[in-house]
Amino acid sequence: MNTLTLAHYYTTPDVQEMADYVGDSLELALIAQREKADRIVFAGVKFMAETTKIINPDTQVILPDEAATCSLVTQTDIDALKQWREQYSDHVHVSYINSSAEHKTISDWIVTSRNVDDIIADLYAQGEKVIFSPDRNMGAYLNYQYGYEMPVWNAVCEVHDKFKDEQINYMMKQAGSEGNVFLLAHPESPLPVLKLADFVGSTKQMLDWVKEFKGEAHNIFIATEEGLLHNMRQLRSDLNLQQAPIYSGCQCNACPYMKRNTVELVKQAQQGKGFEINYLDEDTIAKAVKPIERMLSFSEKQMNKSAA
Repeated sequence: MNTLTLAHYYTTPDVQEMADYVGDSLELALIAQREKADRIVFAGVKFMAETTKIINPDTQVILPDEAATCSLVTQTDIDALKQWREQYSDHVHVSYINSSAEHKTISDWIVTSRNVDDIIADLYAQGEKVIFSPDRNMGAYLNYQYGYEMPVWNAVCEVHDKFKDEQINYMMKQAGSEGNVFLLAHPESPLPVLKLADFVGSTKQMLDWVKEFKGEAHNIFIATEEGLLHNMRQLRSDLNLQQAPIYSGCQCNACPYMKRNTVELVKQAQQGKGFEINYLDEDTIAKAVKPIERMLSFSEKQMNKSAA
């Protein structure tokens, strides 16, 4: 059986080494759609594996550990979300990819942290009104950055929400003079942290920033899950890359769900053992795939423009 192994940047380095591809949510979704595999092992979290199954319904998709979920999913009550959606029936419902399959069925667009700015800007340019779910912090940042007035759902990534602006500001001041210290932050972080950041972007966008940075040995703090530091240090071992603190200088912020993907469980999944995503019915897949396909089509067009 042709088995494709995908791993997210937030998994451990030894798990990443087992993967055919390592990437962020958008990269891995595009790869899963492009590759013709009989089995896909997704070393990530459940919503990522569900998304892979939705766009590859005839492929066996296995998550190494069933308990690898996401707080943005567990904090979202679907019945309450449906009622909230009905309050804004004349709005376009844009949902972050960090959401369950059922959540996606009541969404008009799916976005990732890499394409959310462009997709929402395009919708507003068309004269649409938008509501955003489930990430409160990301929605607050978009409203702040672009002057939108989007109603926003109230759920957070428990990892990124732990970053504290007071602690980050203190550590940055201790680290050096202005111009020598930088902060990169993921948009799932709280707005006060994002206001401090020199750059706000997705995991891939932050990786690209580090790769292209002109300079040596600068103090660069990263407000995201610790796993990405491994990939950044592979790109630029000459830079002083540190995870941003969450409290009292603690640089110890890891996603407990991503870390459930162990070498042994990934090996078992490659042999067909693990949590198979086989519970999504045809109706759920048919409804959920539409907003995902809109996103993938939009992103492919954007990538083609950039490459031209």
